[in-house]
Amino acid sequence: MSEGARPLPEPDLSFLAWSIATGAMVSLGLAKPPDGGEAKVDLGLAKHAIDVLAMLEHKTEGNRTEEETKVLRGLLYDLRMRYVEVSRGPGGA
Repeated sequence: MSEGARPLPEPDLSFLAWSIATGAMVSLGLAKPPDGGEAKVDLGLAKHAIDVLAMLEHKTEGNRTEEETKVLRGLLYDLRMRYVEVSRGPGGA
């Protein structure tokens, strides 16, 4: 580890889910991109990230801890709701 670098979290399913969810939030324009640029909405990319999380939820069924299940389901619910809000645009449908 280089001097001044923060230790990385343990690689686990929750960390992976949060990483993908962060990408979805950036694609929904709700978080700043890592490069510090302007937030831009890309609904296709956001939907893809949400679909990847849903696939992970399905493929890991029966192999997750209770906490991992809570994280995945919570992220999916939140992202799906935010996707609907963003896709309706200002003022809703």
